[in-house]
Parts: sequence; C-alpha cells; structure tokens
Amino acid sequence: MRAVLVRVGIDQAFGGWNAPVDPETHEFVYVPIPDRDLRPNFATSYASIGGAVTAFASGRVVDDKACTLPSDLGGREMHLDPDFRWLTYGDTDRRGKGLADFTGGDVVVFYAGLRPCRPGGGKRAGKLIYAVIGLYRAAEVVRLATVEEARWQENAHTRRVTHNPDDVIVRATPRTSGRLHRCLPIGGWRDGAYRVFPELLAAWGDLSCKDGFLQRSAVPPTFLDPARFLAWFEGQRPEFIQDNN
Repeated sequence: MRAVLVRVGIDQAFGGWNAPVDPETHEFVYVPIPDRDLRPNFATSYASIGGAVTAFASGRVVDDKACTLPSDLGGREMHLDPDFRWLTYGDTDRRGKGLADFTGGDVVVFYAGLRPCRPGGGKRAGKLIYAVIGLYRAAEVVRLATVEEARWQENAHTRRVTHNPDDVIVRATPRTSGRLHRCLPIGGWRDGAYRVFPELLAAWGDLSCKDGFLQRSAVPPTFLDPARFLAWFEGQRPEFIQDNN
C-alpha cells in the first residue's frame, strides 16, 4: 500500500484567499482554486459556493475577512478538484507521476491551509490551520485520454475545453473515501514554515519531505509508513461526506 499527501484548496498563491475553519469544532468550507477555459455546461463558479460560506458564518462570531468570499472571485470559475461528489481527483502528468502507478487500495490524503473564523485553537493557534480535509482509497487510476465523453463531467481536468491526454485521474472507493465533515488539524507554523506537528510525524512514521514541510511543492510528499498513518487516521473516527459542502 502507498499513500501520498496532496495540498488542495484555495490559498494566497492560487485565489488570494483561504477558506474558513472553526478552530473549536473543526467544521470548514471546501473552496477550490480558480480555473478557466472550462466547457460551459461543466463550469462551476465561485458564486455557487457563496451560500456555503454564508451558512458557515451564521451563528458564529466571526472574522469578516475569513468568512467573506472576495468579490473578485464571484464571477470566476473553480477548479473543483478533488470533486468529492464524484470521488475523483486529477493531476498533471508531471505532478501526478507517482499517482499514475497507484492501484486499488492505495491512499490519497488531501489537506488545505484554512483560516480560523474566530480566535481559538489553544496552543496551536496561528494565522492558518493546516488540516486534512479528505481522503481517497483508490478504486482505479486512469489517464485522461481513456475517459469516455459520458464521464467528462466527473473531474475538473476532463471539464476543460482543451484536454491533456496524459493527465492522471484517481477514482475513489465510495463509503471509505470522501470529504471530511470535520477536518483534522495536522500542522502549524514552526521553524520558518508551516509544518506537520512533530508528534504527528512520530505517530505516522514520518513523511518523505524534510521535517513535515507543508507548503506547496512540485512533488507531493509520501507517507513512509502508510499503515501507521491509516491507524492514526481511523483512530480519529473520521466522518466522510460524498459532497463538496
């Protein structure tokens, strides 16, 4: 079994914003990065996610910046990937090279940098909360060139006007895969960067990246001991949702 840790979701580099998280309950909103050149019948705009952000803020004493979708995003399209409704995840041939060799049962772990909607978080309080937001157990992995047109709606890479035939698409196993109802915080700011908490690195059996580095990288880090990570993950009693919000 293999397992990889993939950063997803809107951030300062891609979209100029971070999606909100409640530092006490760990509830959050999943907001993807921007996209363009999508087929009109497959495009999903940020306007469609405004309701989820508003509902999240309702009843909470919130930081307006954290819980207000920037106006300049409203008319833009989203790169809805992973798509937890369809249980797919796509990546380019270069970045997803390792995923191309994944087989049934291999694991893709998704994490994001989220902004607390209000002060909180105790000793782990900070500007951002890095957290696992979803997990896929692979059912199959295919190249985009093999995806029939009837299934183009299922992933952001096949929704584009121009296809890269070498892109990789992971299809996940239902019921044991999906978005998490409550995220699992895994990292914060230390030693000049966002990194996995040391106690979690020890519990997981470490990652292939140096000292749990969590900021975007060309090659997603892998878990050195996937079984230990999954034992930890299951111990958190995660609740899966087969939907994006």
